[in-house]
Amino acid sequence: MHHFEYRNNTLYAEDVDLAALAQEIGTPFYVYSEATLRRHIGVFAKAFAGADTLVAYSVKANSNLAVLKILASEGAGADVVSGGELMRALKAGIPPEKIVFSGVGKTDAEIKAALEAGIHQFNVESEPELDALNRLGIALGRPAPIAFRVNPDVAAGGHDKISTGRKEDKFGVAWHEARALYARARAMTGVAVKGVDLHIGSQITDLAPFETAFRKAAGLIADLRADGCAIERLDLGGGLGIPYGAGAVPPHPEEYAALIKRVTAPLGVQLIFEPGRMIAGNAGVMVTRVVYDKKGEARRFLIVDAGMNDLIRPALYDAHHDILPVCRNPGALQVVYDVVGPVCESSDFFAKGRCLPETPPGESVAVMSAGAYGAAQASEYNSRRLIPEVLVNGDKHAVIRRRPTYDEMLALEATPGWLD
Repeated sequence: MHHFEYRNNTLYAEDVDLAALAQEIGTPFYVYSEATLRRHIGVFAKAFAGADTLVAYSVKANSNLAVLKILASEGAGADVVSGGELMRALKAGIPPEKIVFSGVGKTDAEIKAALEAGIHQFNVESEPELDALNRLGIALGRPAPIAFRVNPDVAAGGHDKISTGRKEDKFGVAWHEARALYARARAMTGVAVKGVDLHIGSQITDLAPFETAFRKAAGLIADLRADGCAIERLDLGGGLGIPYGAGAVPPHPEEYAALIKRVTAPLGVQLIFEPGRMIAGNAGVMVTRVVYDKKGEARRFLIVDAGMNDLIRPALYDAHHDILPVCRNPGALQVVYDVVGPVCESSDFFAKGRCLPETPPGESVAVMSAGAYGAAQASEYNSRRLIPEVLVNGDKHAVIRRRPTYDEMLALEATPGWLD
């Protein structure tokens, strides 16, 4: 569910007119609904009411400080994958004891910062990382609380590039090595073994792979406890998909929760979750203006002022996003368009062969379900400025990341003296 709807044929974000907002802000821009963010985190948390849980929002999905502050106020923690995300989470007011640090390439500086902050858990993804955590935990006199991210070899996810739980993926430690690694960690003084972690992919719309992976994790916990390892936490990652307007409809969080409760109830562990897309995805849209309607020999192109540098998901994952006119004309002719941007790449598109209402230059369209992995993955490719992010709350709105000037974009660069 989201709070974007038509009123008198104009698309609104909550009570904010997106056509008027486009005139004020200038396109392209992202707009997020605070009510949707709060509703989604609330629905997820409610599904696990009564259980010992930590909902650690996946910061990489949408790392805007205002978004993080909203979720922190709802009691969410954070799953971070870099020192920068750790700093964002702390600045937004997320308590360190609700922060989980994932990722395969944690540096000494990042580990030290997280240890000094006193985070809840490191999800360990390799034996060399274990050694680094042990060394730094000893040096700082603060044993690192850890869970190994164990790879269950379960293929899942909406695209090959977002499946993370197979044995050939870079994430996690091999299943058959897990018990030996836990035994080694138990003998170390710079780490404290706390739990088991797994994460099998993203945009998953079927409960079956979740159940397969979670049952394997439950079996592993039983084996580790038999080995003398006091496992008290189970981090089940994220991955629950959202409806993008095409393809399978994902399970409701209550169905997901029922499965997990059924599998994990006998374990008596704290459950940790890392939802990202499910919270932010349908809470945001990208608004972009039509620049040209180009009629090619065999195709018709709707050229807009946003590009793949602003929203890369279609180019990177062949992802589907619904595209809606901001001002709807019920009598408009339906046209088959390729919706493309101005970036100098053939992969710069938002839709191919999409039947849409005929949209003249100057009108705006909304690329839906863009709240996750939109602004967070944006770049300045082709020397294009990052686009604004706007938050709405009822009939109020605020720019929560402004569009930089060209001078600001260039300010981090310098030419050496010998070129003057």
